[in-house]
Amino acid sequence: MSRPEKILKYCPKCGSSKFIFEGVRSFLCADCNFHYFINASAAVAALIENEQGELLLTVRALAPNKGMLDLPGGFVDPLEKVEDAIARELKEELNLDIISLSYLTSFPNEYIFSGFSVFTTDIAFVCKVKGWDKMHIQDDISDIVFVNRENIKWDNIAYNSIKNIIKTYWQKDSNQPI
Repeated sequence: MSRPEKILKYCPKCGSSKFIFEGVRSFLCADCNFHYFINASAAVAALIENEQGELLLTVRALAPNKGMLDLPGGFVDPLEKVEDAIARELKEELNLDIISLSYLTSFPNEYIFSGFSVFTTDIAFVCKVKGWDKMHIQDDISDIVFVNRENIKWDNIAYNSIKNIIKTYWQKDSNQPI
């Protein structure tokens, strides 16, 4: 029931019930001709390693997927650059500051929030950070864990897009399949 075509019944412009789903990604209002497209929202994720080469994962404190593992990050605000979004999210969630970042990859995701599908493009950056001594968890995470290739529990990762990002990161480093 979370898909937009199951939930959106009225035109957001004029309120008409003649708001027709036109297929995979758009609606058209038969009364006012408003055309609404279902576009992906941008989200960012940070890949951060500690001095032992372990990957930092967060434990989600809130729904959806409360208690599951995720990469630090979140939604990009309107009119915000993705680079600024990842810096803001790391500060909000962990009180860490970025020294350097580089784009790694992106994957699509379906994030179900309040019973509604939000389609995202999850954009991953490899980040070097400072402030480990001042790091503390806050915002929407309840804990952090460090994992490596040998001890990661893939079933505990909240989203397939995050699994794919981590696998891409580790494949890039080793040139071996995960």
